[in-house]
Amino acid sequence: GPTLFSGQIAATLFPSEIRPLLASLANVGLALFMFIVGCELEHATVAERKLVPVGVALGSTVLPFLMGSGLGLYLYSSHDGNGQHRLGFVLFFAAAMSVTAFPVLARILSDRGMNRTSTGTVALASAALSDVLAWSLLAVAVTVSGGGLEQWRTLLLPPFVAVMFMVVRPLLAQLSAAQGRRGKPLSDLLVPAVVGLLLASWATEWMGVHFIFGAFLFGAIMPRDGSEGVRRQVTGRLEPVTTLVLLPVFFIVAGFKVDLSDLGATAWGQLGLIMLVAITGKMLGGYLGARSQGVPNREAGVLATLMNTRGLTELVILSVGLQLGFLDDQLYSLMVVMAVVTTMMTGPLLAVLYPRARVDQDAAELAAAASPS
Repeated sequence: GPTLFSGQIAATLFPSEIRPLLASLANVGLALFMFIVGCELEHATVAERKLVPVGVALGSTVLPFLMGSGLGLYLYSSHDGNGQHRLGFVLFFAAAMSVTAFPVLARILSDRGMNRTSTGTVALASAALSDVLAWSLLAVAVTVSGGGLEQWRTLLLPPFVAVMFMVVRPLLAQLSAAQGRRGKPLSDLLVPAVVGLLLASWATEWMGVHFIFGAFLFGAIMPRDGSEGVRRQVTGRLEPVTTLVLLPVFFIVAGFKVDLSDLGATAWGQLGLIMLVAITGKMLGGYLGARSQGVPNREAGVLATLMNTRGLTELVILSVGLQLGFLDDQLYSLMVVMAVVTTMMTGPLLAVLYPRARVDQDAAELAAAASPS
């Protein structure tokens, strides 16, 4: 973006006439990414039904939301140039501070081998529940803002969600079962899945709630019972092109608006407050939530560290905020820095709190306990 050399590098590599095309590709990638997140979400919530993930999710969502609300009220006066509704701005900002990047966290757990431990399972379930809460709060913020659309359309959202779960989901399950009976590959459902997620994206956009919610919802209703292969084969076809081609375009488009070249003392002070609230809210909330369920100190610290991971999910929300006018360019840039720093913190902190040797030991103990005697 414009941070280095007044944006000359970006202007040379990506001239202004091709940027609308890049933005369109980025939106397609975003829709596919949110669909994949929705497909994977239930794995974690089903994997662990105890109260520990509930406590961690509530703690790491409620506390940063409350602290973010206070900071949002403070920042509103200096970042309300777009004339946004005060309540909508505060709700959006608080929701953005409450997010945990479920897909990024899943990759971190896999890379470090923590997905084989009980701590990793709890962390994944907590992140899934936390993201459900944060996305719900974000939908409320977008709805309150109105976005200039006729408000009656938003009233269609609850019946739309009900139809998706009670009508579309059973139809998808029947379709996948019919494919299995005819001996056809489940990957043949790729076209209906893509058409469905795009239609769901269009529907939520038309209702005044961003298209990412429709894509996420369609992924969440993909059939689970007895048809795991459907999601695995469909997402297996979509994930490579999404992560290797389309999401990098999204990162490029997101970077066009990040300008750190002309930040004054006030902006740096606001960045400090954002970092303080983001890290304290997430880590303290996650730690207290885990301790409230009797989790030992070290494991509670590991869970709190993992819940502070924001990554791509945060960038998605910030891009939505920029498009809808919740964030101006400067506040967007500050929030992007927060998202990058809080994600980069995770690896070094885990190396101290949960070294690889301890991960391997816990994984071996868990595997031994689960194996038949």
